[in-house]
Amino acid sequence: MITKISITDDHKIVLKGIQSMLKDTKEIEVVGIYNNAMETIQNIDKDKPDVLLLDINLPDMNGIDLCKKIKNTNEKLKIIAISNFDEISFVKRMLNNGASGYLLKNTDKLELLEAFKTVLSDGQYLQKDIQRKLLSQTLGQKKKSSLFTKLTRREKEVLNAIAEELTTQEIADKLFISSKTVETHRMNLMSKLGAKNSVGIIKTAIEQGLLD
Repeated sequence: MITKISITDDHKIVLKGIQSMLKDTKEIEVVGIYNNAMETIQNIDKDKPDVLLLDINLPDMNGIDLCKKIKNTNEKLKIIAISNFDEISFVKRMLNNGASGYLLKNTDKLELLEAFKTVLSDGQYLQKDIQRKLLSQTLGQKKKSSLFTKLTRREKEVLNAIAEELTTQEIADKLFISSKTVETHRMNLMSKLGAKNSVGIIKTAIEQGLLD
């Protein structure tokens, strides 16, 4: 039986890498390659994959929100997040929004195939590093005090720009970085501050005295 796979990622090297990894696997067929959320939404019903590998950090919508949107209309579709982010807050939010698995982009072919097999059997697959982090957090071995949130210099600059109510593009122009980089810093801020959106970022930043 052939398992049909689609991949959403805005990095061509990642898309090509996954395709190359799977090309000699007879039971896998890559039926869709999408560079952003819009392409995914427009083609997912037509391509009808069994599994969608979904990047979290996309240029037009974050993968966490996209996951929820897709699952609302494609309940049987299995979604596996594939990301550079290993923050547990992202993992939990993806799973809460309907994802069946979470992989980091350093995954190998054997693990990828194992993930497909697990989610198609209605199981949940988490990469081993992610499992360890979840277990560590659950057992209280790695406590993170919100009173001592550490931000990088660039994260502080983006935080202050968000507080000024600048748009993503305005922040990018102001700091001479790409809008994609702005979104990456925004997601890091959300993770570090335990916030769900920009309003939450500012609220927590004020509480912790992080704004200049």
